[in-house]
This record gives sequence, C-alpha cells and structure tokens, in this order.
Amino acid sequence: MSPTLNRFAATLVEWQRHHGRHDLPWQTRDAYRVWLSEIMLQQTQVDTVIPYYGRFLARFPDLPSLAAAPVENVLTLWSGLGYYARARNLHKCAQAVMVRHGGVFPASPALLAELPGIGRSTAAAISAFAYGTRAAILDGNVKRVLARAFGIEGFPGNRKVEDAMWALADSLLPEHDVDIYTQAQMDLGATVCTRGRPACGRCPLADSCVALRDGRVAELPTPRPKKVVPERRGRFAAILAGGSVLLERRPPAGIWGGLQSLPELPEDADAADWVASRYGLAVQRVAPLPPFRHVFTHFALDLLPEAVEVTAPAASAGEPGVAWHPLDRLADAALPAPIRKLLEQLVQGQL
Repeated sequence: MSPTLNRFAATLVEWQRHHGRHDLPWQTRDAYRVWLSEIMLQQTQVDTVIPYYGRFLARFPDLPSLAAAPVENVLTLWSGLGYYARARNLHKCAQAVMVRHGGVFPASPALLAELPGIGRSTAAAISAFAYGTRAAILDGNVKRVLARAFGIEGFPGNRKVEDAMWALADSLLPEHDVDIYTQAQMDLGATVCTRGRPACGRCPLADSCVALRDGRVAELPTPRPKKVVPERRGRFAAILAGGSVLLERRPPAGIWGGLQSLPELPEDADAADWVASRYGLAVQRVAPLPPFRHVFTHFALDLLPEAVEVTAPAASAGEPGVAWHPLDRLADAALPAPIRKLLEQLVQGQL
C-alpha cells in the first residue's frame, strides 16, 4: 500500500477533529435521526435541509409516529424539498422497519440497503454514524475528493469508474473512528473540495493531491457527458372560487407523485369547456397566466397555467382525490414548489 493510501484516512480523521463540522443537528447516534438526515441530504444542500429536518422531528419525533402517519402528511411537510420519491420511500421505509425489524434500524449495511429509499452508500453512512460499522460511503462529495486526490479519470457515474471508486473507498477504510472518517469525507467535499472554486490552500490532502499537482483540479472529476435535455409542456388550470382553489392528487408514479397539484389540462382542450364538463362548474372567466419553466433532473417542464374563475363551489368536487383548498391555507397542502409559488403569487396579486 502506498504512503498516500496509508495516510489518507488518518489525515482526514485528524482534520475533521479540528476543522470539520460538529454542530449539525443530526450528529447523533440515534439511527432514526441519522437516517432521516441522510435521506433528506440526498441531492440537497445542508442549509436547505436543516429547517425541514427540524419541522419533521417536531411532527414525527420517532419512527412509530412517522410510520403511523398518512403519507399525505409526510408529503405536506416535504413540500418544497424536491425529489418527492424520497418522501414516499421515507414513509415506506419507516413502515418496513416497524414490520421487519421491530421498529429498530438494523446495524448491517446489507440489511439497511434492502429498505426502501436506501442505497449502498446511504446504508453505509447510517450504519457508520449510528453503530460505528466499518463500511465505505461513495456519495457525490466522496467521488469528487477521490477523483481529485488520486487522479481518477472518467465520469464517476460510469459503472466501470464507479466500481473502481468503490474498490478504492473500501481499501481506504480505517480500522477505527469510521464515523469520524465518514464525516470528514462529507465535510471536506462540502466545505473545501467543492465543485467550483475549491479551497486547495486549506485542504489537508494538498501535499499529495494528484489533481492539484497536475493542475487538473477544474477538470476532475470528469463531468457527465453532455446530452440534450428533453423538454415537455404542461397546461395547468388554477380553478378559483370563493377564496379556494381546486387541487387534484397526482398519480403515485411520475412527476410530483402523490402530491396535490392543479389539474392538468389536455393540450388542445378549451379550458372553459373542459372544466365545465369534468367538474360540472359554471365558468365565469378564463385568463392566461405567465408561463414559466421548471427544471427537473432529467428534463425541463414548461408550465402554461390558466386561471379559471367559477361560481362558488360545492363542498366537494365530486371526484376521488379532488378537493377545494382555501388559498389562505396553502401551507397545509402537499404542493410541488412551482405550483405553490404560482398560487402564492396569485394570492399576493402579483399575477
């Protein structure tokens, strides 16, 4: 084993003790809290997660309370955090742990990885932080650190490159202080070895970093091969009456699965005729709203909203999953972020 490999973990552990993050609200041995934070932190920044994390714990302080809650309540609290499959899997995972493991998260990374929403790296992180298990992680931050420190070529999302990184990550594991080492990798990638403008002058690996030595910090890790981002269009009807808006539960699969949203209009339909025939409502006025774009991970959606004013609604919309919701209580609805922003702008008279 090379001197670099021998010293890698020890260097990071020592750095984390003095320069790493020690005040994050999920830095605990409580497996439930660790798991919750790891799911929320998937593809989401720490500063964004912290307020959501606090609200979740206030509402669901333990695993049984989360498992027993309706999934709609979970989605409402998750609203705005994005990647909503995480919220659905969070709820399924809580129920699975109650049934399969008696309400206690297993220490085994292999068993954790069998639960909904938990992959190999997340399972290792939960196990390392909650139980001190000796298991390697390989999230985006770690991939970036390894690619630069060891000069690894190729897009990390490529199977061959990723397999090589897993092998390296396993070989670097220390015998002790795995939880500190795991946190060190996350901290280094998030605060020093960042994607843009890394602070190489403060990096504990600067003396041995291949990318820094070769002047290739900006080139590594190799970026994802560029491809054309697919574009979609969607017409949405903001059906308004008596200070309420008509919301429709989205199908479980697909974008915004399980969330409440505005009804989606067929592309060529007349909005007034469609609303009248589907919901039996008397339409008073239809007005186009400013279109806007929302970018997902794999495609961009152009939203074409229309305000449809109708006569005062009945108590029920008459269809399963469809209901009137007061505009002054939007915080109680499990809405996708762009739909929530649109409705808030309507309420504030900005549209």
